[in-house]
Amino acid sequence: MKLTEMILRFNERRATEAAAQFLKLRGGRMSYLKLIKLLYLLDREALLRWGRPVTTDRYVSMDNGPVVSRIYGLIREEPLPGTDPVWRQYISAPSNYEVTLTTQPEIDELSPAEESLIEEIFSIYGKLSRWELVNLSHDLPEWQDPNGSAIPIQYRDILRAGSKTESEIAAVEAELESLVAAEAMLQPV
Repeated sequence: MKLTEMILRFNERRATEAAAQFLKLRGGRMSYLKLIKLLYLLDREALLRWGRPVTTDRYVSMDNGPVVSRIYGLIREEPLPGTDPVWRQYISAPSNYEVTLTTQPEIDELSPAEESLIEEIFSIYGKLSRWELVNLSHDLPEWQDPNGSAIPIQYRDILRAGSKTESEIAAVEAELESLVAAEAMLQPV
């Protein structure tokens, strides 16, 4: 399996818990653009440190920098009738470009190390405005100007940007491929 084909199964619960932690640290409300940037920086740092992201989202370069694409969809799109997304149980629909933590979820998907990393990322970047975060994200080596479109960002792009060697990248890819295979085996038929 090639890395470009490898897609981790999106874990909406983990993504919601991570977003809720950032919102809690910010007093329960923040610009969704800022939240998206903080979640991307979280996943980027987790991938560089541990070889796996926290949210298991997909990433794309957009005009305002890298985006966690599925989370962006959860924020911006109305849920389908008859569905009850985990995200909307805890985080409001956007209003005036902000989202609000409506209920604090029980943290049962995130590890203590991931919770600590959320706090660390927030302590470094949480005081920046959404536009300062956009500018900072434009300086990340894996971001490409899409000129109004969207360009996928692969794990390999982030690992290379983080100065990982080809053998380190191959090891991370192999571990993530094993995780994808294990998840596929656990999927109901």
